[in-house]
Amino acid sequence: MGEQREPLNPYRWLILIGLVTAAILEVLDTTIVNVALATIAGNMGATTEEVAWVSTGYILSNVIVLPMTAWLASVFGRRRYLTGSIVAFIVASFLCGHSTSLWELVFFRILQGAGGAALLSTSQATIREIFPAEQQGTVQSLYVLGVIVAPTVGPYLGGYLTDNYSWPWIFYVNVPIGIVSALIVGTLLGDSKHRMENIKVDFPGILLLALGLGSLQYVLEEGNIKDWFTDPSICVLSLLAGVCLTSLVIWELSPYNRNPVINLWVLKNRELSAALVLFLALGFGLYGGIFIFPLFVQSILGFTPTVTGEALMPGGIATGFTAILCGQLLNRKNPVVKPQALIVIGMALFTYSMWDLAHMTDQSGEPDTRVALILRGAGLGMLFTPINLAAFSSLKGVEIPQGASMLNLMRQLGGSLGIAVLSFFMTRRSAMHYSMLASHAFTGNPAWEQRYNGALQGLQASGLSLPEAQQAAYRMMTGLVKTQAATLSFNDAFLLIGASVVLVSPMVLLLRSGPQGQQSETAQDAH
Repeated sequence: MGEQREPLNPYRWLILIGLVTAAILEVLDTTIVNVALATIAGNMGATTEEVAWVSTGYILSNVIVLPMTAWLASVFGRRRYLTGSIVAFIVASFLCGHSTSLWELVFFRILQGAGGAALLSTSQATIREIFPAEQQGTVQSLYVLGVIVAPTVGPYLGGYLTDNYSWPWIFYVNVPIGIVSALIVGTLLGDSKHRMENIKVDFPGILLLALGLGSLQYVLEEGNIKDWFTDPSICVLSLLAGVCLTSLVIWELSPYNRNPVINLWVLKNRELSAALVLFLALGFGLYGGIFIFPLFVQSILGFTPTVTGEALMPGGIATGFTAILCGQLLNRKNPVVKPQALIVIGMALFTYSMWDLAHMTDQSGEPDTRVALILRGAGLGMLFTPINLAAFSSLKGVEIPQGASMLNLMRQLGGSLGIAVLSFFMTRRSAMHYSMLASHAFTGNPAWEQRYNGALQGLQASGLSLPEAQQAAYRMMTGLVKTQAATLSFNDAFLLIGASVVLVSPMVLLLRSGPQGQQSETAQDAH
């Protein structure tokens, strides 16, 4: 601790509001649009596959730019790059709302996603630099709170705006909030004193990065829709992603590359590497859960979008509570609890919540989901905050923005991987369960006959003739089998999410918990 600190920025708490708000807007826009896609498709005469590009284009550009944010911040300066990204995001948001054709909307969503990358990684790196070590627990928990809760709130807010106003308002809502954020950041934040020594353009690295991550993201987004490797485009892009990403790693680590766009040498840091694996699994669980839970409760249990949002809300509140609690517990110079202990508790809560959700039936209701969703939210809050702090604990100087960009990239890729894997998994498991259940649907099976005869008698009592009642009863029984098969596939998907967290749990052992005073150079002057 011998190094003399520079003066703290007196406006750092106000800057925090601007940074966290910007991060919330970016994450919110990954999910807020999903519930409005059907309405947008209807208004613009687009097919389901075409309108999906409104989401895919945003995530594609976001994933490509995320790893480059540290380099871009060094090239343009942190304040200019971050402020410019916020302005680009809100301008693109306004143009999205004004779009008159689908491909015009997709184009502006791509611009919006590119601008949004800095709102995550550069914001988080800035928070790490402008606050002292003893305040990192609080400020990182506030950042985590926004990043975790926003995907949960997104579908509810999107549905409300679409139902009560019109779909362009899911984009217009970004404008006034973004303007406030841009004014705060642009006027109060200074450039970082930590900048890369060589900021020449790494054209081969940028090209390989764009082709590799872009192809990978497309495969994850479209693979299940196109039946994976039966589609030639998925095969070609999978090969392209593998070749480009392998070449990228070799080139970025090559001694001949004097100005890598991504500093992969930072992965020698044990804490960061372990945190990246954990973030991949957490992205899988966070976005995967937000993906399958609304599908289950709306298609099987008959929840409306509003009821779905209300069911998810207590979990979001639990996330906020535990994230801030963990921040306060870890803020002390001599914490009474280690980050590893909180992470293990968070994993246990999250895994139990998935096990609980995996035992719901087609007769479950909103009260049956409440405890599991609250535990899920509490577990997420106890995971992201300690892992963030542990990951940044030994990063210094220019390593901080590099680490932030990688952590956010892994969370985003984990989410895309989760949605892709779960979609494929549920499709296959549903077919398997249907085949198994249908094998028991035959005359002579007492359970089948009891249900069939009960339906038949009820239909006849309603006035149908015997032949009509027999056909209707058979259709009802077939629908029941399909519903049961789908329910079981959702159960399996929740178990898979829980298993993914358990699988990466050994990574916790690689996280060290050095004292706050020995952490990286934080609290640098940001004026």
